[in-house]
Amino acid sequence: MESAPIRRVAVYCGSSSGTNPSFVNAATATGRELARRGLELVYGGGRVGLMGAVANAALKAGGTVHGVITTALLNAEVGHGELTTLEVLATMHDRKARMAELADAFLALPGGFGTFDELFEVLTWTQLGIHHKPIALLNVDGYWDFLLQHVEHATNVGFVHPHHGELLRQGVTAYDALEQLLLPLPPPSPKWR
Repeated sequence: MESAPIRRVAVYCGSSSGTNPSFVNAATATGRELARRGLELVYGGGRVGLMGAVANAALKAGGTVHGVITTALLNAEVGHGELTTLEVLATMHDRKARMAELADAFLALPGGFGTFDELFEVLTWTQLGIHHKPIALLNVDGYWDFLLQHVEHATNVGFVHPHHGELLRQGVTAYDALEQLLLPLPPPSPKWR
């Protein structure tokens, strides 16, 4: 199965800004770099935290931004009112499925449980062959180091096939992380091999 060309990138990231100013700087750089490359941003639809930073930067640079948010989160995450499109859906399952449907690739910036959930769902879908889309981490100041170490550990003890561990790529700058998404994907491999 060959990968489709990348036109839209789903960015998963925190609705908070975190404690390190590098996180907001990286989110801003990501939005700018997506717009510079002519890639459309798909994200969770909020205007606060890293979510707001990436969306605002893409919009300011002339990019196209698609937000997907739930009714319950529209007020909690302060839905962004200046996007190219904003879809309001009923459930988190609907939201995640719609973002995955819209996106040709996935990029995870620093974030919390919601970011982890989104990242692992699309990673699992790739592992299971539900889709064949690239996934990368923007590893700002080592934010994802422990996760990458744990994936390596899970591989070493036989819970993650080495082929599937290679599906999760990383870059330390927005430019590098987006470059990782452009590399050819390995051919699909059965989970149980």
